Amino acid sequence: MRWRNSSAHYGLISIVLHWLVAVAVFGLFALGFWMVGLDYYSSWYRAAPDIHKSIGIILFTVMLLRVFWRFLSPGPVALASHGPLTRLATKAGHGVLYLGLFGVMISGYLISTADGRPISVFGWFAVPALITGIPSQEDIAGLVHEYLAWALVILAGLHALAALKHHFIDHDATLKRMFGRADG
Repeated sequence: MRWRNSSAHYGLISIVLHWLVAVAVFGLFALGFWMVGLDYYSSWYRAAPDIHKSIGIILFTVMLLRVFWRFLSPGPVALASHGPLTRLATKAGHGVLYLGLFGVMISGYLISTADGRPISVFGWFAVPALITGIPSQEDIAGLVHEYLAWALVILAGLHALAALKHHFIDHDATLKRMFGRADG
C-alpha cells in the first residue's frame, strides 16, 4: 500500500488519519455522554473530563495534520458513476464534517479555559488559556459543544451509511478506496 493518495484510492496516511478521527469522535462522544451524568462523589468525576480534554486536544492536532495532508496529497478523483449531485453531496458532507469537528473542539477549548486555567494534556504539556473573559463563555460554549457533538455524531453516522450504501447497493468502489484497495 502506498503512503500517499493516488487518483484511484487513498493512501495509508489518509486511511489511518480517517479511522483515528472516526474512533476518537465516537469515543469522545460516548465518554462525554457518560461523564455528564457523574456525580461529585464518583472517582471518575475529575478523571473523565481530563481524559476527554486530553484526547480532544490530541484530536485537534490530528485534524490539523489531516487538513495539511489533504493539501499535500489530494484524495482520489470522483468515480465516473457518481453524478453531479453525488459529487456535490460528497464535498458538502466532508466540508460540514470538518467544520463540525473544528467547531466542537474549539467550543470544548472555550469551555475548559473559561476560568483562565490551561488544559493539561495527560500531564505531558499544557495548552494555555488564550481566550477568556467572554461573558457566559463556559455556558455558551457548553451549549455549542453539546449540539455540535450530537450533530457531528449523527452526520458521521450518515456518512458511514452512505459508504455502506455505495458498497452494498450501488456496488461501486467508494468504500474499497477508503481501505486502499487498488482494484477499487
